[in-house]
Amino acid sequence: MAIVETSSPSGTTAPTTATPTRKAWSRARPVVLALIVPALLLAFWQVATTNGMTMLIPTPYQVGEYMIDFAVGGIYDDAYSATLLTHLLASMSRVYGGFAIAAAFALPLGIMIGRMPMARMLLDPFLQLMRPIPVTAWLPLSMILFGLGAKSAFALVCLGAFYPILLNTIFGVRSVDPKLFEAASMLGCRGGAQFYKVVLPAATPSIFTGLRLGLGLAWFVIVVGEMTGVPQGLGAVIMDGRTLSRTELVICGMIVIGIAGYLSDRVVVAIGNRLLRWSPNHHG
Repeated sequence: MAIVETSSPSGTTAPTTATPTRKAWSRARPVVLALIVPALLLAFWQVATTNGMTMLIPTPYQVGEYMIDFAVGGIYDDAYSATLLTHLLASMSRVYGGFAIAAAFALPLGIMIGRMPMARMLLDPFLQLMRPIPVTAWLPLSMILFGLGAKSAFALVCLGAFYPILLNTIFGVRSVDPKLFEAASMLGCRGGAQFYKVVLPAATPSIFTGLRLGLGLAWFVIVVGEMTGVPQGLGAVIMDGRTLSRTELVICGMIVIGIAGYLSDRVVVAIGNRLLRWSPNHHG
């Protein structure tokens, strides 16, 4: 049984026994605290819909019932019954595909801009000019360039994830402490070896921050990306729900995107924490 030391009034420490209840609470406390805000929001939603504050939003029970039908069917048996997995896999392929393409371009470009003054002067003004343009503004142009369907969705998701990864990579590379280069030189690490031994490890925390932001924006943009005429996907489901005035379908799509985005973020955080075990200041 674990022993915990507590301070007595006289200043000495007295061992006390950590009870199983206290240990169980310490483990459950983060989960309980994380559920408080969703529970309050759910309670407000229930009160607002049952007391007639809004007639256009279904109750939590109705949304939950439709979510079950959306996942396994057997309740409404309409065109969307038991199609959750199909739409989720379609959206995941576009999100992760576009995110991977964005990372493949943004990471080396960010490292190059961060390390090479000539590349920074050549590319940074243009990228900063393009960055404020919202993804929705690119929707018509992507449909012209890539046509209707999945290619346009890939392009828009890639565009949405590109800039967070790029900017955080540039920031991480440029923020490396110059004293680290001096210390590496004193230890015999010079030239190109400093990139692998100094720059890349020091910039990795910022790079993973950019990857988290980029993946989150990829899920954010998927609704816009799937406005390009794709038949399957959570964004397509949400747009169909809006067209058909089926608010419960819209909310179900939003909930699934939120859960999928959260789980994706946890995966990136877990990978980052494992790679950054050496850094005492980094824990996602």
